[in-house]
Amino acid sequence: MRLIVSFFILIWACLFVDAAQPVETSCGKVLGVPSKADGVTVYKGIPYAAPPVGDLRWRLPQAHAPWDTVMVCDKFGPISLQGGSTAGTFYWKEFYQDGHPFMSEDCLYLNIWVPDGRKEKMPVMVWIHGGAYLGGFGHEIEFSGDALAKEGVILVSLNYRLGMCGFMAHPLLTAESGTSGNYGFYDQLAAIEWVQQNIAAFGGDSDNITVFGQSAGAGSVQTLISSPLAEGKIRRAIIQSGGGLNGLIGSRPLSVAEEMGKGMWDEAGVSDLASMRSWPAEKLPEVLWKYMGMHGSKYGSPFRPCVDGKLLVESLDSTAMSGKELDLSYMIGWTAQDMVPDIQSKAAIDWSLLLVDQGRKPAYVYLFERDLPGDENSENNPADNMPGAFHSSELWYMFGTLDNCWRPMTDADYALSAKMVKYWANFARTGNPNGPDLPMWEPCILPDKTVMIFDVK
Repeated sequence: MRLIVSFFILIWACLFVDAAQPVETSCGKVLGVPSKADGVTVYKGIPYAAPPVGDLRWRLPQAHAPWDTVMVCDKFGPISLQGGSTAGTFYWKEFYQDGHPFMSEDCLYLNIWVPDGRKEKMPVMVWIHGGAYLGGFGHEIEFSGDALAKEGVILVSLNYRLGMCGFMAHPLLTAESGTSGNYGFYDQLAAIEWVQQNIAAFGGDSDNITVFGQSAGAGSVQTLISSPLAEGKIRRAIIQSGGGLNGLIGSRPLSVAEEMGKGMWDEAGVSDLASMRSWPAEKLPEVLWKYMGMHGSKYGSPFRPCVDGKLLVESLDSTAMSGKELDLSYMIGWTAQDMVPDIQSKAAIDWSLLLVDQGRKPAYVYLFERDLPGDENSENNPADNMPGAFHSSELWYMFGTLDNCWRPMTDADYALSAKMVKYWANFARTGNPNGPDLPMWEPCILPDKTVMIFDVK
C-alpha cells in the first residue's frame, strides 16, 4: 500500500511541481515543492540522521538508512518533544498562535530553500533556532528562506533534540560512550556535515557555509565555533542575542551536568540505562521539572553546553580567551530591550576587540533598536517588561517575514527588513555585510567600537 501511495505522490509531483527534478542525496533522491515566493523551491522534512529513538535515545546521531523511492519533501518533519508555549502569553501571541506541529523523539529533519535557475555555486546559511534548549523548531512562522533565496542564498533550517532528550548528562551515559549531555549540539553538527556533503547537489557551495542562530541558537553557534569537531565545516558565523565574551549563555562542567542528570533519575527511582531508555517519552518532562522544582535555584537554567572533553574541551569563555575558537568571519548583535542588554552589549563588543588582540578579523556588531509597532495600546506596551525591541524581535526583519506577523508593519519596517536581509546575505556570500545601496557597516574596533544601529529612524 505504501508503495502505491508513494507512486501517486510522485506522479502528482511530476505534474504540478513546475517540472522540478529530484535531487540525489547521500541517502536517496528528494523532490522539492514551490515555496510561497515565486522562483524558490523548498525541500521540507529531509531526514539528516536516523531517528534517535529506542536504543538510540541518548546516543550520538547515527547515519540515516537509504531510501529507494523519490522522497517528496512537501511537509515539514516532526519537531522535538517540548512543552509548547502557553496560550495568551507574549511569545504565544508573537510566534505560536497556530500551536505547535506534531512532536516526536523522531525529530532530526532539516529544510532547504533554494532559488531557482542559479548557475553559480550559492552561499549556504544554516539556521539554528533558539528556545532555551527546551523549545522551538526550525520552521516557525518567523523563519523562512524565501527572502534570503531571493538574494541568491540557500537557507537550511533544522530541528534538533531538546530538553531531556537533547541535553541531559548522566554518569552511566558517560561511562557507556565517553560523553553525555551535548546530544543536541552533536545533532546540529551532524546536520552541518549533511549539508557539507550534499548541498552541492542543490546548487550550494559546500565550502561557504554560514551558521547562524539566536538566543539558545546563538549559544549553539558559539558552542560549535568553540569545538574542534567543527573545524573545516563552517566558513562564517552570526551570533544573535547570546554569546560573546562573558555573555549570558555560558557552559558548565560535565560533572555538574552529570550531577543534575543523576539527581533527576534518583528522584524518579531509576538507576539503570535500560529503564531510562524505556521511560515513556511524554513523561520525561515530569522527571525534569520535579527535580528542578526542588533544586533549580542551585543550577539556574536546566540545560546549557557542558565541557565533555570531545565537543567542548574547555569552557566557552576559556576557549575564546585562549584563541581556540574557529578563525572565521563573525557577526554578533543584540536588541535594545534584550535579556540584560548591558551584559549582551559588553559581551559582543569585548569579544570583537579580543579577536583583534589575537590577530584575527574583528566582528561586525549590531544593535536592533526598532520598537515594533502594535504594542502601544495593548497589554504589552513599552511600559511593561516586554517593550518594543524585545528579545527575538529582529527575527521578523532579518528573515524578511513581516507578512507573517500580526503587527501593523509600516513601509519603514519593510525598508528596514529589506536592508537587513541584504546585510545578512552579503555577509554569507563574502564575510562582509556591505554592498551597493547600503550604508557602510564598519567592523567593531578601537577607538570607535562601531556598532551598526538597525531602526526605522
